[in-house]
Amino acid sequence: MPVYKPPVVNKFGVISSTYHEELLKSNFESANRRKCQKPKPSFSITKEFILRFNHTDNPAEEEELLEQARKLIVRCKRKLGLKTLGSGKHVHLPTVWAEVIYLAQCKGEIQDEALNMLHASLDHVSFDYDQLPALFFLAESVLYRLCCDAFMKGYLYSVEIKLVKIGYLIFLRLFVFFLHGHLESFKQHLLRLQPYLYALYFSESSYYKYPNIFSNVQFILKTSELICKRELHSELFAESSDETEDLSSDPNHLQLDKRGYEVNHLLWHSVAAWSCVQHNRPQLSEVLDHLLFHKMQLRTKCWLDSVLALLVLGEAAKLNMACLKTLMDLMADFLKSVLSAQNQEEDYSTYDISWASDIIFTYSTIIAEVCLYAATSDLRKTALIGFCSCKSPQQDNILTDKSVELPELDGASILTLLKYFSSRISDNCDKVIWTGYYGVVYNMVKMSWELQGDEEQDGLRNMIWQTLQKIKDYEEDPRIQCALVIAQAELNDPSDPFGTKATPNSGEEVFSKYIGWRIANTLSRLFFPSLDLMALPSKTQVERDLPRKHIIKEQQPAKKRVLRFILKDYSSVVEHSMSPYPNFFTKADKKLEEIINHHWQKDMEARKREEATCEAQNQKDKEEKEKIRFQEIMKQRERKLNKQTKPYEIIPSAKESDPENKCEFYKLEPSTTPDAK
Repeated sequence: MPVYKPPVVNKFGVISSTYHEELLKSNFESANRRKCQKPKPSFSITKEFILRFNHTDNPAEEEELLEQARKLIVRCKRKLGLKTLGSGKHVHLPTVWAEVIYLAQCKGEIQDEALNMLHASLDHVSFDYDQLPALFFLAESVLYRLCCDAFMKGYLYSVEIKLVKIGYLIFLRLFVFFLHGHLESFKQHLLRLQPYLYALYFSESSYYKYPNIFSNVQFILKTSELICKRELHSELFAESSDETEDLSSDPNHLQLDKRGYEVNHLLWHSVAAWSCVQHNRPQLSEVLDHLLFHKMQLRTKCWLDSVLALLVLGEAAKLNMACLKTLMDLMADFLKSVLSAQNQEEDYSTYDISWASDIIFTYSTIIAEVCLYAATSDLRKTALIGFCSCKSPQQDNILTDKSVELPELDGASILTLLKYFSSRISDNCDKVIWTGYYGVVYNMVKMSWELQGDEEQDGLRNMIWQTLQKIKDYEEDPRIQCALVIAQAELNDPSDPFGTKATPNSGEEVFSKYIGWRIANTLSRLFFPSLDLMALPSKTQVERDLPRKHIIKEQQPAKKRVLRFILKDYSSVVEHSMSPYPNFFTKADKKLEEIINHHWQKDMEARKREEATCEAQNQKDKEEKEKIRFQEIMKQRERKLNKQTKPYEIIPSAKESDPENKCEFYKLEPSTTPDAK
């Protein structure tokens, strides 16, 4: 690992960009050094490309670079596996995450598209230990962008909202890895994050009036504080035996390992409820009773466990009505207890409720997701209007007149919370009130956008749309009007973020659809590693020490299942094929090869027939030309010599033609020389 260097801070208190570039370079060098046996990945997104893209003035070059960036976007989408939930042989998340975060430095539509892709990927990919170096790299890059770019602007812009949402998903995943005890070897990475977290802490107040961002920033800071305290100061933490003994002896916590993080029973029973729903176990009602028994733990300082518990229970509520009722009862009790304690000015120092508004906003997001993505229409309707059937839904849509008697909280559905918070909103109201009102309105705007084009849920969308119109017409509180503006600006086209006509971005995910399910599945394997048994693992040792009103029956140990193997007799078979049976792809390849060979043979035969026809035609043309040439020669001979004979033809004389004189023609005369005499 490279040697850690202290950050360089300029006169404005901002971390120098040169320091960040050195960190990124050393991070990749260390990663490549660990994988020296493999070739280094070739990144086509270079620093020169980003500078040219952002600062070019040539229209032709700008169009060329934009086309190249779009091709890179398409390639990154495929490598991220956005259509396959991050699975497949073509997916390599650590490398592509680095490419996408580099591509997000390009301005305009490329930046928005890259951030949307990264948010979607972090939402739906599964948890894998190999992703941790890339997650720390993303965390460092996102925090750097927030500290060095976003804080320098005097206004809130859409990219800043997306960066905070991405940072929330990153630290949510890091927290789950922390529960598994996988961050012990990443102390150097945690040290690199500390300067940025320090800057984020001092700029936290700038997001106070935006609960959708403030809650995410609070989660990032609280998670990093807990992880750094446990991992970077583990020696000091181990030496403080008093604190360790107090936590281990606390009946409200369950210790994962000897030095691990102690989770509370609220989170444990939420995961148990989700496991019961997933595997259709009969212990669900008992688990939900135990979960409500520990509802007081929702008001303790360890609110990170509460956030995870709400996420997991929300996933179970999408599938089961009993879980949805437990979730709503849990939040209704939390609101009543917190608000009553504040109204009566009681001493509630035992329960630090400064973070209660974050819990309320998280719940408003979860109940909105249940209303959108629940498995049945009954679950979606219940999440919207609640369990009470004595009133019509149209009556709940009308905002309560503040001059009449204030309604009591009789549930935790969307419209019930909207009616309750709107009746108590004022200039000096508690933060829990206006944050809850803000969260419900903000998520209803996003729900209305998500339901566009879905003909099966037109009734749900019309009800939400009518309620939002009443809020726009009658609500005068600037904080609630800000919730409408922020939600519309987050969903509209970047070129006109505050326009009246909504132009949704098709590539952006409005809600995090899969992260709750991924967390529930991962924590279920952590808390209950033997899910193949017929019953949940018993917690008798822990439950025996708990002061409970109900007597818990001891669970009988599960019977061990015996696997019986039967060896088949193959003596009648003469011989066996030693080659493996071909799978689907092998047979498909063989069939494709046969089809190709068949068509190739037909093409060859057709080609041979064409060649034979051409050759016969050429021969015929050649003979025809020779005949015409001979006729021309004969005509010229007749014209010049007045002869009808063929060329080189000798006509014999009359004497030569007589057969009787033919012998005399060859007769030799005797010689008459003097010697003969």
